[in-house]
Amino acid sequence: MRGMCTRALLVAALLLSAAGCVTQAKHDALQKRLDDTELALRNEQKAERRAYEDEITSLEGRIEQLSSTLEDYRGQVADLEAELATKDAELAALEQRLSQTERELASVIEKKADLTASIDQMSAALEELRERKTATDQRIAAYRDILDRFRALIDAGKLKVSIIDGRMVLTLPMDILFASGKADLTEEGRSSLREVGTVLATVKGREFQVEGHTDNVPIKTTRFPSNWELGAERALVVLRALVEGGVPGRRLSAATFGELRPAKSNDTAAGRAANRRIEIVMVPDLSTLPGYDELNELGGGR
Repeated sequence: MRGMCTRALLVAALLLSAAGCVTQAKHDALQKRLDDTELALRNEQKAERRAYEDEITSLEGRIEQLSSTLEDYRGQVADLEAELATKDAELAALEQRLSQTERELASVIEKKADLTASIDQMSAALEELRERKTATDQRIAAYRDILDRFRALIDAGKLKVSIIDGRMVLTLPMDILFASGKADLTEEGRSSLREVGTVLATVKGREFQVEGHTDNVPIKTTRFPSNWELGAERALVVLRALVEGGVPGRRLSAATFGELRPAKSNDTAAGRAANRRIEIVMVPDLSTLPGYDELNELGGGR
């Protein structure tokens, strides 16, 4: 810029000189000065051009360097994006595994709850079985105890002890107790019943029902219109004899089944003789049965 200004001044000076009268020497001096100025300007322009060219070259190198750096950054960004995609895939897989693990854990917890419930049920069932076994052992012990107490009467053929429909039953043959079609005790029968009563009186906390059974031969008298009445009267007579033997009356009851519950077939004389019988049944203790308390409360029992 400075060279251009200088050149303009020189040109202006020459024009002024040309307008007036100058000497040849002065003219030559001005011409030389002009030429020197132009040469200096050209040199200055060349130097500035080289400087510009060097700066451009430097800028181009910088641009190329920056372009290379940019490409490196782009490569790094691509690598990071690929790594991010891999991490996203790994994260998705981990989330899937976590979801599966949570489902498995929920299943394990559910199975554990079911197993705990099963264990509780098994423990309750086992406890119930133990209680039943204890009750069964007690019943067996009571049965053996009564067998031992009645051993003399059993051996003498005056009494039979058996389990019928889960109940302990003492069976007395009718021919010892009553004559056919009668409800009056024989002396042997009264004696036998007193012995039975003496033993029953020692069995504490149990109740007994005296049941009268007949064969299927019909009877129809003023005193006994049917086998029902005959069985009932015989059961009551036996009940009174047991009271005389020492059994408290509050522990005794009487029932009749007539010919409706035969022990044997009535087609033979032996069968009919077996059906004419008195049975003394030990009444089951219902309080030992499962659900007794709930049923008792539901029924308003005492």
